[in-house]
Amino acid sequence: MREFDVLVIGGGLAGLVAATEAVDRGLKVALIDQEGEQNLGGQAFWSLGGLFFVDSPEQRRMRIRDSLELARQDWFGSAAFDRTEDFWPRQWAEAYLQFAAGEKRSWLKSQGVSWFPVVGWAERGGGHADGHGNSVPRFHVTWGTGPGVLAPFVRRAKGASDEGKLTFLFRHQVDRLTVTNGAVTGATGVLLAGDATPRGGSSSRNVVGDFEVKAGAVIVASGGIGGNHDLVRKSWPVERLGPPPKHMVAGVPVHVDGRMLSITQAVGGEIINGDRMWHYTEGLKNWDPIWPNHGIRILPGPSSFWCDVDGNRFPAPAMPGFDTLGTLKAIRARGHEYSWFILTKAIIKKEFALSGSEQNPDLTDKNLPLLLKRLGKNPPGPVQAFMDKGEDFVVRDNLEDLVAGMNELSGEYRLGVHHLRAQIEARDREMENSFSKDAQVTAIRGARNYLGDKLMRTAKPHRLLDPAAGPLIGVRLHILTRKTLGGLHTDLEGRVLNRENKPVPGLYAAGEVSGFGGGGMHGYNALEGTFLGGCLFSGRVAGRSVGR
Repeated sequence: MREFDVLVIGGGLAGLVAATEAVDRGLKVALIDQEGEQNLGGQAFWSLGGLFFVDSPEQRRMRIRDSLELARQDWFGSAAFDRTEDFWPRQWAEAYLQFAAGEKRSWLKSQGVSWFPVVGWAERGGGHADGHGNSVPRFHVTWGTGPGVLAPFVRRAKGASDEGKLTFLFRHQVDRLTVTNGAVTGATGVLLAGDATPRGGSSSRNVVGDFEVKAGAVIVASGGIGGNHDLVRKSWPVERLGPPPKHMVAGVPVHVDGRMLSITQAVGGEIINGDRMWHYTEGLKNWDPIWPNHGIRILPGPSSFWCDVDGNRFPAPAMPGFDTLGTLKAIRARGHEYSWFILTKAIIKKEFALSGSEQNPDLTDKNLPLLLKRLGKNPPGPVQAFMDKGEDFVVRDNLEDLVAGMNELSGEYRLGVHHLRAQIEARDREMENSFSKDAQVTAIRGARNYLGDKLMRTAKPHRLLDPAAGPLIGVRLHILTRKTLGGLHTDLEGRVLNRENKPVPGLYAAGEVSGFGGGGMHGYNALEGTFLGGCLFSGRVAGRSVGR
């Protein structure tokens, strides 16, 4: 049996940060993961690398006036905390805001992380100043995307390993946390056979042995439940979002399975806000999948016409890029499992970005010449590949042919060309003036008042049926699983709490498994750029607190 000061369970971003921070304090650390070394970094590797900062130099250069007070208004308006058990999530939210407005950027910059100069405006909200959404752009894309965020922590961890201060235990699947005299003192489980399956793929679960690790304290940083669709459906908030979908595409690999939640619960850790979750409505089936049922999310600009399976346009705030869960509720309230975008080539070339490091080779590889091609006449290469090869795209020269192709794709033949034409022509008429009663048209014009959107993310307003803007494009959108917003209940030191709101001795948690802190610091809604940031912050807190 091997012994350490600290055992970190999970080799994603939160686990890496926790492990390296603990090593820096002179502690002997083991980092354990059920996957192989090729998966070090977890889901952060696949991310776009977006980070939430408040009043950053990048914002100021883009003429964005942000403040801690405005960010607090947006966060708490989005979170809508309303439960007794939200005491610690509230504390975590305030602490994270202070971090995002304070040393977060300088801490990362000192480790070599940098950001794309144009700040993105994600999750613009539900229409009220004190409600859900970002009042200003805060989505800072890391130069190098997700791998760029991970790089300093992978480097620190591997350096500590070379020096004998940190031990990696890959292909170790934890089945039980061990308890001695009321304190968590390690873990036991099985050794899985070595597997060279590429990162993100489904590795074998062939057992070749067992293990036991003893430690002075344990940090659980095992991630969420997005790859376990049965558990997602079991936790689904029916009263808020309607019945869970029978079909969803997977935004994360199958090993994001939520196993450690019940294992931690078995030793007294409390799970709160398990019904709070974050799933996207703009999912595509990946034409070149890395894991089973692999879905890719569109990060849309504001201009696409969005309708349900019967061709009924969604009302505000169910508009592209505005209110993720509000749109999900609108879709599920109608009993549907997918929806449609209708747009033009002029819109797709400027407004479609795809989430994921592998879908943004220019940003991931820090390739400036390739990045500048985004300003050209055609869609970015990865977007064009989905148009050419993805099963969810229909491209036609006129509306009649487009609707026929969309009906053929779905096989349900529920879309009527006359019904769609009437709505699209009504919207097109609103383009004749620089003002409008149409909420989406007003939002498009408002977006272009922000320099970043005008340059890179929002097409010049135009009629959808203008042949000069064509061809027309129909995109079928699936519901895509992603994040857990609730989880293990923790205090501001990252200590896991029991049902009596007291710390379980020797037990800490960080990252998505803890709802990114406290058991749900986002409340009911997220503001984007806060998931990686939550892993960074909660991992840092746990690594600096463990064993004190």
